Amino acid sequence: MSEPRPLAANAPQAAPRPWSHDIPEGPWDAIVIGSGIGGMAAAAVLAKLAKRVLVLERHAIPGGFTQTFKRPGYRWDVGVHIVGEMTDRSFPGRMLGHLTDGRLQWEPVGPIYDEFNFPDGFTIQFPDSPQAFRATLAESFPDQRQAIDEYLALVKNVARAAGKYLQLRALPRYLAPRGHKKAAEAVLPHLAATTQDVLASVVADPRLRSVLSAQWGYYGAPPSRSSFAMHALMVQHFIHGAYYPVGTAASIAPALLQTVAEAGGWASVRRPVAEILVRRGRATGVRLDDGSEIAAQQVISAAGAPLTAAMLGDRAPRSWNAAYRSAGPAHVSLYLGFAGADITRLGAERFCQWYYDTWEVESANWEIDPAKPLEKAPVMFCSFPSTKDPVHDAGEQQRHTGEAITFVPWESFSNWLGTRWSKRGGGYDDFKQRITDALLEQYLERYPGLGPYVDHVELSTPLSTSHFTGAFRGSIYGLGTEPERFTDGTLVPRTAIRGLYLAGSDAGTPGITGALIGGALAAVAAEPIRAGRYVQRVISGKPRVEA
Repeated sequence: MSEPRPLAANAPQAAPRPWSHDIPEGPWDAIVIGSGIGGMAAAAVLAKLAKRVLVLERHAIPGGFTQTFKRPGYRWDVGVHIVGEMTDRSFPGRMLGHLTDGRLQWEPVGPIYDEFNFPDGFTIQFPDSPQAFRATLAESFPDQRQAIDEYLALVKNVARAAGKYLQLRALPRYLAPRGHKKAAEAVLPHLAATTQDVLASVVADPRLRSVLSAQWGYYGAPPSRSSFAMHALMVQHFIHGAYYPVGTAASIAPALLQTVAEAGGWASVRRPVAEILVRRGRATGVRLDDGSEIAAQQVISAAGAPLTAAMLGDRAPRSWNAAYRSAGPAHVSLYLGFAGADITRLGAERFCQWYYDTWEVESANWEIDPAKPLEKAPVMFCSFPSTKDPVHDAGEQQRHTGEAITFVPWESFSNWLGTRWSKRGGGYDDFKQRITDALLEQYLERYPGLGPYVDHVELSTPLSTSHFTGAFRGSIYGLGTEPERFTDGTLVPRTAIRGLYLAGSDAGTPGITGALIGGALAAVAAEPIRAGRYVQRVISGKPRVEA
């Protein structure tokens, strides 16, 4: 059997900017609020069905967490580090390939996609095949082979059941009543169970449990709080390795939005939505923050569940009060520019590297306080985007990029809520500099050879994340991934308000592919028959569109 083939370009490149500040004249079949990958995917699916869609983005650049930012000589991704399932044998890969008409290319990260470093010098690498993954675990924990096999089998079965369940939640129950019931019965016990409890029931070795749950950073909740079904979906997502977008994540938005534009739609930037208009129980359009109103037959919100509730105001269903006000973790990200050396010879890798200062992976947050000295971050995620991008040109100065990320409490920045970006005051600047210095020192302990070549250092905080993306409480993952999130029957693409649908990670799962699927499911909820058939054909590998 041949290896899965990464999706590659087989059509001319997309127009460079299928978006602007202008809003073309209507009428519009649908309005999509937010241009993260979930919003863009929902818009592109509807565009494939010949729907005219308007995408509204609050920021000056579309893409949400797929956007990038530049400094002289450097470019960094803000939310894309590695992505699984980007081959023509995987549903997310086929979906994204078809929605972009092959304009988007993905590069394999390599035979290793993740490395975990624990105390006492223990290091383990996660490879790009299920067979190699099992062998790696068995080599490091030879007396746990039976538990490893039981765990991997459970992950595979639960991930399959959870994926089917999440897909069916986009459809009205009357279309597949038995399917809904059967899917729910198969997965609800695993959605309701925590990762910690399931691992404790299967794996006796506490160090192996720490290794197996060390990837919690990809969905944002440590084992004691995360749903095991979410954990299973993440493990299965990377079981065949990881990929990186050629040309950085900046290539994603143009590829998807070109599809929207070709169907007569458009994406308008710097257009914050103040209110979702509802008349007689049905969403009829939106009101922008400048007071103008735009009508549409359907409204799809990819702005996140809490902000969707805020845009509805008093019209938000009462059942949303609790579920739509939780949030995943906030984070700080240290962006580094290197110049003067080939960093791949100095410890930089194509795969991602995690550094734990403890075997206790429950240490989710770096407990930072503006009034107290800073301790070391308990976990640090490190990535080198320039080493993964095959078209990166380091130039004569050998310019490369790196990133270090760790989770922090949103409340640590509460003193500056309501302040303006870049004008938050001296206290904020001082706190931010202290965080930068502490994290950089910890980083260079791991990569001492890179120290002389650090050319640029910049820190983003949860307030920056909230400012640029609108993320509720600065959460890069949207809602939290506790069991309550997945067992809540209101957190589905089809909302209680007719004509209003929820897209993105809050309708699916965290991460690029989770939000992508959440966007596709929102389109299915809006057009159950036609979009449902389209998605099923993509799943089967035969995506034929009926006009």
